[in-house]
Amino acid sequence: MDVLRTPDERFDGLPGYPFAPHYVEVPRGDGSTDTLRVHAVDEGPSDATETVLLLHGEPSWSYLYRTMIPVITAAGYRAVAPDLVGFGRSDKPAARADYTYQRHVDWVRAVIEALDLRGITLVCQDWGGLIGLRLAAEEEPRFARIVAANTFLPTGDSHPGDAFLAWQNFSQTAPDFAIGQIVNMGSTSDFSAEVIAAYDAPFPDDTFKAGARQFPMLVPTTPDDPASEANRAAWKVLEQWKKPFLTAFSDADPITKGGDLVLQGRIPGAAGQPHTTIAGGGHFLQEDRGPELARVVVDFIRSTANNA
Repeated sequence: MDVLRTPDERFDGLPGYPFAPHYVEVPRGDGSTDTLRVHAVDEGPSDATETVLLLHGEPSWSYLYRTMIPVITAAGYRAVAPDLVGFGRSDKPAARADYTYQRHVDWVRAVIEALDLRGITLVCQDWGGLIGLRLAAEEEPRFARIVAANTFLPTGDSHPGDAFLAWQNFSQTAPDFAIGQIVNMGSTSDFSAEVIAAYDAPFPDDTFKAGARQFPMLVPTTPDDPASEANRAAWKVLEQWKKPFLTAFSDADPITKGGDLVLQGRIPGAAGQPHTTIAGGGHFLQEDRGPELARVVVDFIRSTANNA
């Protein structure tokens, strides 16, 4: 496995992102004893009674959570926001074939184990949910509650939707996969040039974008997808999940629209929870309405802390 590492200076002085880097080593998953270096923002007290795990999606990185982390830590909670392998300050395997759904799940699992995270409040959006919901089902004792935002857990047994298929096609055919512009297009906000550059920072050139290009092709869209059976198994657990489960979707995301109702209908822990629709947010609602989403998370933890 050929692995690229973005130079540290690419991350100097990014607007609104003052967080010190933290790294863990995880197995590559290719049968070797070599490791990958995974970055995570880790803010707030390490002995906090509540730990919030913030999982980003495609093609963003932990920069997406920069306005949420201060709200969470101000409430006294620990905020851990990893960069998925292939993104942010984490290592980037150079070949698209090095990225699989299972490896992504295992890489985040290894981060959770290395940091020994417990009592986790999972906050997941986009691929953060495809990975995080799997992990919550497979590592259930480590998780206390879940906040799902603009995400889903597909098995390939239903049509993925025209909006997703259009995005999948774009991701494979666009000659220039401009990460910052893509995140901007998926938001209702109008990014400054500096914020666009911050989203581009992890990717000095196209050789660093193998993970970003491959991610859309890893979403199960047919019943015989390599990840379908594992996701079906996860759903069997989630359909018995009685811990608190909250949906906080935005009102302007064509890709995941209606997914909140699916989650609410299938997961017992969603019953009676104060599900919310966040107005004015696009697919990347953390960018558009980050502090508002963070307050939803904090309020949810406070209201369920005694019965999670």
